[in-house]
Amino acid sequence: MITNEKALELLKEAGVLLEGHFLLTSGRHSNRYLQCAKIFKDAKLSELLCKELADRLGENKPDIVCGPAIGAILMSYEVSRHLNVPNIFAERENGEMTFRRSFGVEKGQKVLVVEDVVTTGGSVKEVIKLIQEAGGIVCGVGSIVDRTGGQIDFGVPYYSVLSMAVESFEPDNCPICQEGKLPLVKPGSRNLKV
Repeated sequence: MITNEKALELLKEAGVLLEGHFLLTSGRHSNRYLQCAKIFKDAKLSELLCKELADRLGENKPDIVCGPAIGAILMSYEVSRHLNVPNIFAERENGEMTFRRSFGVEKGQKVLVVEDVVTTGGSVKEVIKLIQEAGGIVCGVGSIVDRTGGQIDFGVPYYSVLSMAVESFEPDNCPICQEGKLPLVKPGSRNLKV
């Protein structure tokens, strides 16, 4: 089993953990950012972490794995490979999470929803709603990183490889902004000031 400490060490070595002043997808600000897409540059690392997540499910094996595009597409595939079940992804169309490309879930089908990193859980909650509206049964949620330190509740079992409380702030109450020393950066956009 990979401990929290070992998982953090692996992510630091892979350059996944960044420190500074970041604009998160949720709109909140943080002094730390986990660039989880970098995990999937390294096939061995992604295999190791996704296998660990699949192993943590124990007997709670799904019929299918689903993740929100784009961040969880590769993860959905890799977790499903270790579980030996199919995988799909949901994506946004006109601002709404939906199934496209002939993807969907069948009534009564047990679905594991995966996401690389959970901060507010917004995308995961949208995918859960989509699955439930289609008649699927969400048997759990899994992520490589839980940024809430175990504080989030999806109403189903939640599994993560690394759980850590990473502070995030509403833009109006961001102490990093108030200090004024570090520019706000939107990760993945070459230090684009926002």
